Amino acid sequence: MPEVTSFAPGFPAWVELASPDPERSKEFYRDLFGWYSYTLTVGIAEYEIFTLGGIQGPAVGGMQALADDSQPSSWTCYFRTDDIPATLDTVRAEGGMVLAEQTDVVGLGQMALCCDLEGADFALWRPYRPQGAGVVDEPAAMCWVELACRDIRGARRFYGGVFGWKAVERHYYHARYTEWKIGDRPVAGMVPIDEHWPPGYPPHWIPYFWVADCDESAAKAVELGGRVQIPPSDVKPGRFCVLTDPDGARVALVTPAVPDRIALRIHP
Repeated sequence: MPEVTSFAPGFPAWVELASPDPERSKEFYRDLFGWYSYTLTVGIAEYEIFTLGGIQGPAVGGMQALADDSQPSSWTCYFRTDDIPATLDTVRAEGGMVLAEQTDVVGLGQMALCCDLEGADFALWRPYRPQGAGVVDEPAAMCWVELACRDIRGARRFYGGVFGWKAVERHYYHARYTEWKIGDRPVAGMVPIDEHWPPGYPPHWIPYFWVADCDESAAKAVELGGRVQIPPSDVKPGRFCVLTDPDGARVALVTPAVPDRIALRIHP
């Protein structure tokens, strides 16, 4: 598998799970995706790194324990930036909020946590080393990120201002779909929270992971304690499903229709 060495500004570079039960989460994702993991000490905290192909394999994401286990488990999508303070200023100017100011992650980089106009959280990442995920657009690795929200126009304006994304409307599944681009390269997607969703469901970002067979992986996730929220369905880019893991973190699986032409290429 080709390893990623850099990410362009504005592109998703990392995903991170916040879990109330890290051991259960490690077991679930190990059995679902074949991930390995190792523990990294960052300051006084412990941070889990998920890898492919063995402990020494490329990183696919991270995990930290929830400080308060009453908080919901979730995945956070990190976006690359060259200047965190300037990006935070833009977030504020566009109407978003800064949840955590720039923090130095010892030896790795700098990060900050924000939320958009509707409260969907996302993170910023300025790396030292490594750049972020060591592998993307490969089986068992991240291949897409997607926002679900109600105010489509507001989100297009917000993220266009923060990251310079250009919105392109597509027609996938049952609703209109927004594909964001930088230049000609797809960055992320957006789906409206409409009448098909449970009332009051909060806006959020969600990562997609590539699987060889969406139906088989969805069934396996259920066996491992997950729950299917959107059953395996065909869309133009491939076959996808959305599920929650045993602790309720929302995650999506996709089997690309044309694997060598998967839409997202987030490395330069």
